[in-house]
Amino acid sequence: MNPKYAVVLLVLMTFFMVSFMTNILGPIFPELIADFGIGIALAGFFPFAFFAAYGVMSIPAGLLVQTVGEKKTMLIAFVLAGTGSLIFALFPRFTIAMVALFAIGCAMALLQVAINPLLRVSGGSQYFAMYSVLAQLIFGVAATLSPLVYSFFVERIQKGSGLGLIFKGLVPNGMEWLSMYWLFSVLCFGMTLYVAVTPLVKVTRCENELLTVKQSLALLKKPTVLRFFFAIVAYVTLEQGIANSISLFLHSYHQVDVQTQGAFAVSQFWMLLTLGCFIGLLLLRFIDAQKLLMGFSAGAGISLVAALFSDQEGAIFGFATMGFFLSIMWSVLVSLGLNSVRVGHGAVTGILCTGIVGGAMVSPILGVASEVLNSQRSAMLLLLIPLAYIFSVGVWARPLVKNHTAKLYKKKTQGQQLL
Repeated sequence: MNPKYAVVLLVLMTFFMVSFMTNILGPIFPELIADFGIGIALAGFFPFAFFAAYGVMSIPAGLLVQTVGEKKTMLIAFVLAGTGSLIFALFPRFTIAMVALFAIGCAMALLQVAINPLLRVSGGSQYFAMYSVLAQLIFGVAATLSPLVYSFFVERIQKGSGLGLIFKGLVPNGMEWLSMYWLFSVLCFGMTLYVAVTPLVKVTRCENELLTVKQSLALLKKPTVLRFFFAIVAYVTLEQGIANSISLFLHSYHQVDVQTQGAFAVSQFWMLLTLGCFIGLLLLRFIDAQKLLMGFSAGAGISLVAALFSDQEGAIFGFATMGFFLSIMWSVLVSLGLNSVRVGHGAVTGILCTGIVGGAMVSPILGVASEVLNSQRSAMLLLLIPLAYIFSVGVWARPLVKNHTAKLYKKKTQGQQLL
């Protein structure tokens, strides 16, 4: 295999791993509550530990990559993720779980920062857009598969057949979900060996791509950057607030089995989000990004209300369509943010990625609200607040460069013909 394609394959596999491990928290959330004997508010600190690490580590990860390079950063990340997963699997206690999830979150942040430059250099800058779409597809596929693999393992362990025989002696009775962390550990240490033996291309950065803490702090003082930072916080709050609540909500209000139907509903959410990415790419060729953002935000609001106040089938359908309407938000918000500043795009990217900390805050907030209001349904209506902020971005954003649409291209061509 061409060495460059071997690196592309490695990066795509890493995208799969990041998504596969990140998006398991939603399906197993009800199990964490039951098996640790805690309330929904305290359980919210599991996603908090994971996503707080994501937010805290985004800028330091950029500094580490610049200092030691992509390969060493990836090796550190996979060893850290594998160790965190193994500790969680061996010692399933609340405090240890918090530490393990924080370590895994740090590892995921390191990987996210390291693999994007590698993909651009190894695949060729002229093909970067194509490979980025492919990476996004793989990310979505992994998010879709993660709940399904969880259901598969639980069923096999309970039946004591096939792969279930391997894990049956490793996980306590009633905690079959821990098999996923045994799997994560094996996969991470396997990826460590794969990274170690794979020659990686050298990534050369321009001066304006280098990220420093001083740059980031200075840019945070700019109102435009700050507003887009909160837009990313709002998006991750919304995405993770939905993904981590689906299974628990369906179980609480519609008595859905969390290990099968609940996990499948979460899988549908991610599947529709992945499908929406491609449809969104097509729509962006014909519709202004800000108008599309407002339209999808309105659709997401309708879907959320429908999911919360419908019967079982309507709720499952509503959550799935939420995934579809959320699909274009991340890419549109990031592109609008970067296109709204003239300089410091590398530092701005680091700041925006730090907004992932929004995923840390939402679960504890929703958990406390659920207990105070004595209603998860009422608490989830709070997600309309970040959704409203995302809608507002379509109103107040003033990008220096708008997305190219077929209509704009037609007008430009007509103008050139007149000249």
